[in-house]
This record gives sequence, structure tokens and C-alpha cells, in this order.
Amino acid sequence: MERLTCLRHILGILLWITLLTPTARGINGITQLHPGNYTVSTDSILKQVIFYAPLYESLVIDYKAEMYMKSRVYIRKRNHLIRYIPSMFKLKKGVREYLLESYSDLHFTEPNIYDHKLRVITGTIDRFRGPKGNVLQYFNVNVYSPTLLPTKLLSPVSASAKKYYSYRLDSVIKYKGEKAYRISFEPKKRSYQLVKGYMIVSDNVWSIREMQFSGRSEYLRFDNHVKMGEVGEKNEFLPVRYDMNAHFKFLGNKFDVNFIALFNYKSIDIKEKRARPKKQKEDYDLTDSYTLKCDTISYYTDTFHIAKVRPIELTPLEKNIYEDYYIKKDTTLYKPKPKKSSQVFLGQIGDMLIDNYTIDLAQVGSVKASPLINPLLLDYSGTNGISYKQEFKYNRLFSGDRLLRIVPRIGYNFKQKEFYWRVKADYDYWPRKRAALHINIGNGNRIYSSQILDELKEIPDSVFNFNKIHLDYFKDFYVELRHSLEITNGLTLDVGISTHKRKAEKKSEFVSPDPERYRNTYISFAPRVRISWTPKQYYYMNGDRKINLHSIYPTFILDWERGIDGVLRSTGNYERFEFDMQHRISLGLIRSLYYRFGCGAFTKQENMYFVDFVNFSKNNLPIGWSDDIGGVFQNLDRRWYNSSRKYVRGNITYEAPFLLLPLVLKNTKHVLNERLYFGTVVMPHLNPYLEAGYGIGTHIFDVGVFASSMNGKFDRVGFKITFELFNR
Repeated sequence: MERLTCLRHILGILLWITLLTPTARGINGITQLHPGNYTVSTDSILKQVIFYAPLYESLVIDYKAEMYMKSRVYIRKRNHLIRYIPSMFKLKKGVREYLLESYSDLHFTEPNIYDHKLRVITGTIDRFRGPKGNVLQYFNVNVYSPTLLPTKLLSPVSASAKKYYSYRLDSVIKYKGEKAYRISFEPKKRSYQLVKGYMIVSDNVWSIREMQFSGRSEYLRFDNHVKMGEVGEKNEFLPVRYDMNAHFKFLGNKFDVNFIALFNYKSIDIKEKRARPKKQKEDYDLTDSYTLKCDTISYYTDTFHIAKVRPIELTPLEKNIYEDYYIKKDTTLYKPKPKKSSQVFLGQIGDMLIDNYTIDLAQVGSVKASPLINPLLLDYSGTNGISYKQEFKYNRLFSGDRLLRIVPRIGYNFKQKEFYWRVKADYDYWPRKRAALHINIGNGNRIYSSQILDELKEIPDSVFNFNKIHLDYFKDFYVELRHSLEITNGLTLDVGISTHKRKAEKKSEFVSPDPERYRNTYISFAPRVRISWTPKQYYYMNGDRKINLHSIYPTFILDWERGIDGVLRSTGNYERFEFDMQHRISLGLIRSLYYRFGCGAFTKQENMYFVDFVNFSKNNLPIGWSDDIGGVFQNLDRRWYNSSRKYVRGNITYEAPFLLLPLVLKNTKHVLNERLYFGTVVMPHLNPYLEAGYGIGTHIFDVGVFASSMNGKFDRVGFKITFELFNR
């Protein structure tokens, strides 16, 4: 009896151990092996994962796949401000749920170039032409890359990830028969550029089987789950399924979006399996693997074709969404009440006031404009005050990818009480060679003449003060005609003429004995030549149109202009030379360095002329900078730009997340990046002018604070703010 009791105790203990040590296969073939304490450490696993991540990131150099994507939208709450949301489809009254399915061909080529060709698309959203780029970026995730989406989030497997994330080994598991580790990660700081989640890593090979990460990007919260291919298979380092749940919240509007993407790979090219090519001349043409537009020539929009290729069945809820849509679409069952003409007119006016709107003109083209009431069209700075701008765009595409663009722009500066306008027109008649005709008409900055330059030069630096100097300003009206042609890849030649008509703001009543020298109106006529060179310029061909991409070298620009007296009643001779160099260098992990250097001079001047540089002016911004603050001088008074016949300038901006702000503030989740600015100008009376600044970028606005000095003495502190919502 005692033996039987002892045996029962032993069996009870064994059963208890068995219950605490589950060996049954779990969900998706995952089995936990060793609960509790582990002989392997989290750091040792992470060391291997981070070591192999750069190799696995670039291992796949090319693949072709079929992608099925399904999305469901549920509108929880809406109001009229939903019109501000870009790329938002038109909502129907009384409809809260929408469904969309698409089937596409996807071609990837290193580095991070995706060609997305739409084949079938259908759903309950009318006139929808395919998923936009801001949606597709969530499905072009490389889990081994230092950044995700692709440059918005810091990856937990990047080389410096341990600075920003804390890790924990949750369990050692059997993943489909192979040993693996489930590691969770969470950010050390609250930031929109850090994510929380887990990853399952295979033992020995240290590749990722699954990754789940959640966070917040701009105006939405998201939860992504990426499932990778199997160990030893060709798709081992590629995703086979994406799941994303997003929750959008903006100015009282709330809706949820669920995305599912499935991949069926047709071909995969691995770097180590490709024969080493013979050394040959580097090819900068990326046309074979770079396409931005969907293939709209042959795609279907009916449910019959999507049913043939749909890899997973619709849920009962999704079937009901389709049924409700087609019932309401049947005009015999659903007839909307017609609107009165006055209601239609007021609705159109409302759209123009608060929404981006496009007017399609049959056989003529299309006109696109931003809303008239829009805080994003405003900016403010301490030196210039509040400015408002509005821009319209007309586009007409002809055969052979020839394109006509007309862009009128108007604006008003409330501090200067100055209205400005401009109309730019471009006709790309030979897009393969980037050959185009350009015309630019508008009013420029108010400017004073060269008569004052010699007087300014004689004033000692110690007593120089613009506020004590009387300046006679002239209003400027200009017309510029130009022809551009890319002679060879990266080398562009512009040839044209530039004319200005400048009238005195306050007409002088003084009768000069030399009317040819002292006038109230001056006209200039100048031939102009501009040469731009970007060595090793990468590009792709979109049909017959050449699109320039990037280069590892800066862009060099030489600009020459020669004023000629007597042509079209022009007065004064002068010659202008300007050199400009600018470049953006990516330093990885969402860090970038921008620099710009330039110089210019007016020479061979006769009679009166106007010092009006092209690259050194208050309104001129550099090409390709990520904000509207860097690359110019924020505190420099606009009167300095015309005060000298020559200048030398330089600007540097360094952009990175988690730079200085996390050292003084605990909660910086709304800050996307931080920037350090530095600029200098050398010219008469400015030896030198120095300006340094610090700025932050959020998904709503950019703001910068700047301090400046002149000739070694403190000058002033200023700031500028620009609105960036939906523009990133």
C-alpha cells in the first residue's frame, strides 16, 4: 500500500512537471522548449543577429513576385475636415465600411527599387486607381535594413540599435521543427521613430522568421506583422506575408484600416549564387528596374478576375460589404435624391476653400490647386513676418511624353506689405534629352540701384547701419526666356535671355541735367548661359521621359549673364558670374549632411545697374533640401543681398534624430528629427557674417532658432516656422 501511495506521488510529480513543460505543438508550428531561465543570453543572440543583418539585407539582388493585397476600412467617426487628408477617397453617405482588393506584379532590384505593375483591382471604392506610395511603403519593408518604412523608423537590428532599444529573451522555441528564439524589444525613449514588438530568430543561421512591430508614424498608429520564408528555401530572406492594422485619428476623424499582403515569388536572384560579372563600365541607367507608375494599359476592375487569383477566401463580413455595395449600386433599388443647382454650386465653392481640387478639361489638360483656406500655406519668421502663398498647376501631356506645365503662383508678405506673383511655363518637347523651353514672368524683390554701392563702400564698418541710410527702392518686373538641353548624362546647358523693368517706388520730382544717368525707370536686357554638371548621375526612363535620380557627387552650377545697352531700350552694361555647389550625403540611420558653397560677382559695369544675384537672394532656396529653412540666411536683412558687387557664402545642415533634445526632455515622441545649421557670408562690411541655428521637425511643422553675428559682434536671435503636415 505504501509502495502504491509512493508510486502515485511520483506519477503526480511527473504529471505536474509535464504540465509545466508543454511540448505540444502550438500555433503556426511553434513549440516552447525551455521556459524560465536560459543558458543562452539575449546579448549573445543579438550580437549574431546584428552581425549578419547587413549581409542578409543585401543578399537578394533581384526578385519577381505576384502580390495580392486586401484592405478593409472602417469609419468610426468623420467630419468635414476629413477633406484635408491627402489621397483620401470620396466617402459615401451612410457607408462606414469599404473593401479593396488588388493583384500586382512586383519587381525588386537592388538597391531598394520597386517596380509595381497593377493587374487587377476591384472593391467598393469608386474611381480608385491603386494603392498610393505612402501605403506601399509599409509593404516594402526589409527587416534586415537599419531603417524601416524605409527611412522613418530605426530598426531594432541596426548596428547602433542598442542605444535606442532594450531587449529580452522571452522563450526558446521550436519553430516548424527548428530551434529558434523569441526576442522582444521596446524603445528606451518615447519617439515616433522607434517601435515596439518582437522577432523570432532561427538558431545557427540567425535569420528572422517573423517580426512584429508597432508604433506611430505621423498621424496614425500602426501594428505590422511580417512573416518570412523558411530556412533553406530561396525565399528565406524575403517576406511571404504582411499584416498591418492602422488606426487613423485626425481632427475628430477616426477610422481603422486593415491590410493583408501575400507574396508568391516567381524568381529570386541571390548575390552569392550569381556568377561574378566581368568588370565593365558602370551603368547609370536604372530603367529596367525603376518604374513609379502602375501599368494602366492592361488591368481589370471586375470581381471575376480577382476571384481567379485570390489566394485566400473572403470572410463573411467582407462578403457582406461587397453585397451591400452592389445592392446600392443597382439604380433600380438605389436612387439618390438629386441636388439643387444652388447646393451643387455651394459644394464646389466649399471644396475650393478647404480641399485640394483638380479641374479636368477634356482634350485640354488639368488644373490642380491647393485649398484657398489652408494654414499649411503660411510661414512666419522674425525678419519677414507672416507670408501667404497659393499655387495653381496646369498640365497637358502630349504624344511622345511631351509635357506642357504652367504654374501660376501668388503670395503676400504682411510685414513688408508686398504682393508678389509669378507664372512659370515649361514645354518639354524632347523629354528623352530633357530638352525644354521655359518662360518665367513675375515681379521680383524690391531693390535699390548701384548708385548707392560706392557710398556704402566708403562707410566704416564701425558706424555702418542700414537704418540710418536712405535707400531709393525700385519695383521689379521681369521676363526670362530659356532653353535647356542635357548634352550628356548629368551635364545640362541652359541658354536664354533675362529682361527686367524697374520703376522707382517714389517717382522723383527732381529734373536731372543728365536724364540718361538719372531716371525713374530702368530696363535691362541680358543674354544668359547656365551650365549644370552632376558627375555619375543615376537616372531612369519613364517611357520617353528621362528622370534624374541621385549621385554620390555634388551638383556644380556656373551661371553667366551679360547686360547689353541699347537693346529694347535697355540701359547699362554689366557682367554677372556665379558659381554654386550643393550636395546631400546620406549618413545612414536617418542621418544626413547637406552642404552648399557659392560665390558671385558683378564685373565690367557701366552706367547704373542693379545688383541682383540669382543664387544669393532672399527667395532663392537650394534644390532637394528636406526643409524650407536650411540653405539660406534667416537673420540676414534683405538689404544686404544687394549691397555688394561680390560675395562668398557657405551653408551646412546636419540632420539626425535624438541629437540634443532627448538630453533635456524626457518625452520627445513628436519630434521626427533635429537639425543643426551653420552659414557664413563674406562681403564688404560683413567680414564675416556668421549664423548658427538649431531646429526640429515634426509631422505638422518645422521650426528653427538662429543666432547671428556681424564682424565678430553679436547681431540678433530670430526664428522661422513652416508647416509640413502631409508634406513628408
